[in-house]
Amino acid sequence: TILINIFQFDTEFYISGLAPLCDQLVILSYVKEISEKTEVECCARPRLDIVQPLPESCEEISSDALTVRGFQENECRDYHLEYSEGESLFYIISPRDVVVAKERDQDDHIDWLLEKKKYEEALMAAEISQKTIKKHKILDIGLAYINHLVEKGEYDLAARKCQKILGKNTELWEFEVYKFKEIGQLKAISRYLPRRDPVLKPLIYEMVLHEFLESDYEGFATLIKEWPGDLYNNTIIVQAVVDHLKKDPQNKTLLRTLAELYTYDQRYGRALEIYLTLRHKDVFQLIHKHNLFSSIRDKIVLLMDFDSEKAVDMLLDNEDKISIDRVVEELENRPELQHVYLHKLFKRDHHKGQRYHEKQISLYAEYDRPNLLPFLRDSTHCPLEKALEICQQRNFVEETVYLLSRMGNSRSALKMIMEELQDVDKAIEFAKEQDDGELWEDLILYSIDKPPFITGLLNNIGTHVDPILLIHRIKEGMEIPNLRDSLVKILQDYNLQILLREGCKKILVADSLSLLKKMHRTQMKGVLVDEENICESCLSPILPSDASKSFNVVVFHCRHMFHKECLPVSPVQFCNICSAKHRGPGSAILEMKK
Repeated sequence: TILINIFQFDTEFYISGLAPLCDQLVILSYVKEISEKTEVECCARPRLDIVQPLPESCEEISSDALTVRGFQENECRDYHLEYSEGESLFYIISPRDVVVAKERDQDDHIDWLLEKKKYEEALMAAEISQKTIKKHKILDIGLAYINHLVEKGEYDLAARKCQKILGKNTELWEFEVYKFKEIGQLKAISRYLPRRDPVLKPLIYEMVLHEFLESDYEGFATLIKEWPGDLYNNTIIVQAVVDHLKKDPQNKTLLRTLAELYTYDQRYGRALEIYLTLRHKDVFQLIHKHNLFSSIRDKIVLLMDFDSEKAVDMLLDNEDKISIDRVVEELENRPELQHVYLHKLFKRDHHKGQRYHEKQISLYAEYDRPNLLPFLRDSTHCPLEKALEICQQRNFVEETVYLLSRMGNSRSALKMIMEELQDVDKAIEFAKEQDDGELWEDLILYSIDKPPFITGLLNNIGTHVDPILLIHRIKEGMEIPNLRDSLVKILQDYNLQILLREGCKKILVADSLSLLKKMHRTQMKGVLVDEENICESCLSPILPSDASKSFNVVVFHCRHMFHKECLPVSPVQFCNICSAKHRGPGSAILEMKK
């Protein structure tokens, strides 16, 4: 079956020839135009058009004017179009010339793109058709593209394209780097230089670093941080940085970069010194990472000044490398830092730094009084006499009270609370803790002429001391604040105590009755006596081998059994064995006879 498509459309020109091109038409056109000089109609150059036929019109795909000799004198009939189907060649025949036309290939397309300076599109087209193009090479197009960008002044884009175009070709990379150096744009290409596979000559990287060092310290520091230390000769760069520091010795950027270079070169001690000078946050990480504890033995004060919390944590975590004694010795001239270290050590372990507990009393008193009392309470190695002396010298009442009570001098402690602190609530609390009748007596005697104290006592001693003892001692006519409320509270407390006692009594009676019933039920139960049981006195079987003989057996609630004749006295009320072991006498529950 042959499918024939018929299209009809009008043209504005004469047609000298037609030829098929897939589903399109190749048309050789004869055109006339008006001359601009003579304003007379004349023959124009013939055109070779490619059109796409449509049902009622056509769409022009391309149009090329042909240059043939004597076209001004030719007529429409003088041109002919022939084609070779197998070779896709088209022949335009005129009286004086024969022009051969053929389909454009990818090489022609790339030529056209390069001619129009569309390098990126040309590069993309070459990559897509790299197996079919014969005339062009991707690398040549790429290099031309880089040169074009450089000529336009787009240095950053040109440098970025180097990554893709130059790939792993180290010679081309080095050539381009030198080219960028000549135009003063080494900084532009620095970010895109290869750092692994391939690696360029060290001289290339050193050249870039020197460029930054001369004009951009921050950029230089960034490259040192980003580039691996083995790309360049570290010694050369270190010397260059040292030379610049001679001109600007306080430049923090250069100092920080020099510390990183020393780290790459494994000269950790020098790097540590710089980091400490700069108070750099990475100093602790550097110490841990490279185990530099031997290098910081004489730099503990610097570390503590920089960040005491981190320094103390690090020192305590590594006691095996820097001993407690060494740290305390290094901090001897900085007691405030010594206190921070010993305080945290004590928090971790109350016994590790026990030899320094006496020293810590003074340190707490001087720099951290709020933690002095907790320290005195928790420490079992603190000399109490020394602590009492220091607290009395500084008039630390609460601490002195605690020490006096701990040393057994509770009456002096109570006296200090009442006289120094004038705090009845604290005095009452202290008396409750000590639970000593003499202390309550002292407290009442001291408070009897002080109405506010009497109010406090009336409100609080009801459960510890009989309030009548206090009330009888109150002088007639003394005005006591809130006396009525205090007396009401005493009565309420007394009533509550009565209710509690009655409740406890009911519970006790109920429990006693329940246990008595349980014991009675237990004692009412029978006890199995067979040939396996023995007499606890003679250790022979409790039952005779001859069942026809008569026998007497005594069985106690504790399950001990005896022959009646084996018991020392008769009748026996309690088990001798249980009585001897102080387990409570077991009363006899059964006497068996036969």
